[in-house]
Amino acid sequence: MLIIGIAGGSGSGKTTVVKEIVSTLPENSVAVISQDSYYYDNGDLSQEEKLQINFDHPNSIEWSLLIDHLHQLKQGHSIEMPIYSYVTCARARETQTVQPKRVIIVEGILILTNLKLRKLLNVKLFVSTDSDERLMRIIRRDIQERGRNYNDALNHYSSFVKPMHQQFIEPTKLFADVIIPQGGQNKVAIDMVVSQIKLNLGQNNTP
Repeated sequence: MLIIGIAGGSGSGKTTVVKEIVSTLPENSVAVISQDSYYYDNGDLSQEEKLQINFDHPNSIEWSLLIDHLHQLKQGHSIEMPIYSYVTCARARETQTVQPKRVIIVEGILILTNLKLRKLLNVKLFVSTDSDERLMRIIRRDIQERGRNYNDALNHYSSFVKPMHQQFIEPTKLFADVIIPQGGQNKVAIDMVVSQIKLNLGQNNTP
């Protein structure tokens, strides 16, 4: 089993990179674990309190559960990954069953901040994108998917996303094996990463 970590700032294009990698590997050979699924359940908070949740701080993640789930997958056991909603700030009663695969991708803004998790990663990638581009994507996503208005999205970025990125996320570039500039638009870098993954899996990467 090959465990790949894909980190990078909010709005950097991590999801696009994940999709590009998954699409080029054999069908049913990859499972994706999202850091976002492991946010603590805050469904009991008031709406005002929910707006103050700092999703960009390492303490917002239940690391022990995420790490335990990776150990279970390595041992050949399936897991029940939580389903988290940014709208309700709560975990759903339902879970998503994830089966062990030849490749496990763990993606999230904070995954390289945790030493125990880093030790489980065979390959560590960091997706790097210009801060202005990330800001536009974050505001668009917050309005369309997370129930925030424009002012709330902008305030959340300036109060939480930007300072946490500078304090916790950007420094984790030092732990990355490969830095992918321009996110999912960098086809050359993604192709190089995929070729290395296929080599590690013992595959012939010729068409």
